[in-house]
Amino acid sequence: MSEPTDEAVLGDLAETDILARIFPRLPGAAAAIVGPGDDAAVIAAADGRFVVTTDMMIHGPDFRLAWSTPYELGWKAAATNLSDVAAMGARPSALVVALAAPADWPVAAVESFADGLREACDALAPGCGVVGGDLSVSPVLTIAITAFGDLEGRTPVLRSGARDGDVVAHAGRRGAAARGLRLLFTEGVDADGHPDAERTARLRREQPLALAAQLAPEPPISSGVDAATAGATAMLDVSDGLARDARRIAEASGVRIDFDSAALGDDPVFALGGGEDHGLLATFPPGAPIPDGFRVLGLVVDGAGVSLDGKAIDPAGWDPYSGWDGSAG
Repeated sequence: MSEPTDEAVLGDLAETDILARIFPRLPGAAAAIVGPGDDAAVIAAADGRFVVTTDMMIHGPDFRLAWSTPYELGWKAAATNLSDVAAMGARPSALVVALAAPADWPVAAVESFADGLREACDALAPGCGVVGGDLSVSPVLTIAITAFGDLEGRTPVLRSGARDGDVVAHAGRRGAAARGLRLLFTEGVDADGHPDAERTARLRREQPLALAAQLAPEPPISSGVDAATAGATAMLDVSDGLARDARRIAEASGVRIDFDSAALGDDPVFALGGGEDHGLLATFPPGAPIPDGFRVLGLVVDGAGVSLDGKAIDPAGWDPYSGWDGSAG
């Protein structure tokens, strides 16, 4: 990660000058025929189809600058979108990034944000890169990313394909990001409950892994292709809580997802309620090989909703309009 180059803020420079600083830091995309510099990019889609998704991160409901560094924001913005592409069984190919920031935000922060984007793509989805985007001014720091993916001839894996008797499995961490979020809300705040950078810095020293899981998650992006190749019948990115997102598969497929408490580990509350690890939840036909990296957590059964050891549960998790509604957050 590069160190800040100077103390300039966005309001000191023209847009072209800012772009000239960040373009060299952004990852190139192997699928790009025409990259940044024209009115639009041109991306190869040899499959004849492509997967596309978009997501926003807004200061306040989605992150706090007292908790997250610009580098972490770039990493997380890339990781969350790459995971959505992977959940369709596609390989991420390109990102389009829009950033609206206050005029007094340091140019060095934008450079660090670009570094986070680049290093996340390099680590999680080699070959995927930034092919364009937009810069604007806003009193509220806002990040919007559109991600593209290549199905490479595979059928997309939808939420609606789970069937009675399928095996439910998950790839990635479960509950680590929720633990990090709880630490931030309980120990990364001042006496009035406001996010505090100094207390967060102490947490970074004392609980580095827990905070990293929340602020810079590492989703198992390659596991999406592995699951599709193994015959996954349904799949999604676990962003809002394992139980809440499992209910989405259950509703789309007209089935019930029954979790086995013994498979969830020592703390099923965090495992079921936490979601920002951005793991992949998938269902597989009975007898199908379960890809490396996935752990069996339960079964698809006849019925509706989500259950734990056969007993119906009310899924907790994240809702953008009401926040966390469970004890994991």
